[in-house]
Amino acid sequence: MPNPYFKFKHFTVHQDSCAMKVCTDACVLGATADVETAAHILDIGTGTGLLALMAAQRAPAAYIEAVEVDPDAATQAAENFQASPWASRLQLQPVSLQEYATLHPALFDHILCNPPFFRNSLRSPDAARTAARHTAPDTLPFSEIAAFAAQHLAAHGQLTVLLPPPEMQHFEREAAAAGLYAAHRLTLHHRAGSRALRHITSFERQPQPLEQQALAIHTEASEAYSPAFRTLLQDFYLAF
Repeated sequence: MPNPYFKFKHFTVHQDSCAMKVCTDACVLGATADVETAAHILDIGTGTGLLALMAAQRAPAAYIEAVEVDPDAATQAAENFQASPWASRLQLQPVSLQEYATLHPALFDHILCNPPFFRNSLRSPDAARTAARHTAPDTLPFSEIAAFAAQHLAAHGQLTVLLPPPEMQHFEREAAAAGLYAAHRLTLHHRAGSRALRHITSFERQPQPLEQQALAIHTEASEAYSPAFRTLLQDFYLAF
């Protein structure tokens, strides 16, 4: 059974009411997204609130909003925000992305999203976990994420998304159709030379050459974390 909470150096994420728990790839997204100078950040489908909390730690001047449609997850994320050192800069919106768009939010410097992604696999009998992991017309389609970002990003804003490689290809097509183009990609590997596990891709309004990097989570010889991973997460993980 997953731990009901995940304790970081400066905040704790309680997760017993959320379908999707804290995971390594989401932590990498939270640690690498280019948010330090952002003034207004949005986390779409925040779940536990992890990405919003990491953004709050890394961007000390930012006001951060987080959208979460699942009532239990929204309640827990709001509690995690209130218990953090940055409660005054974090706002939970317990609505769907479509409903949130009708509120006419101000433009964002950065939008973060770890969206549902298993488009073609079998669905879990757990409805909440299914909604968190699978795309469907009644959850959070890639096309709607891309369209929302295209409408609500500032002129030089960025959208950063975490997906497996095949799903990222699909998302890139949807983003391009909406007028957003891949600018930077970080490929996550279990260890150097192994297959790609996830892509963390940042999108901008202007087409440009794609910058690519890779990160191995573990060393080649063991399950120990790699030096690069340890450096990246050293401000967050208690063990580093």
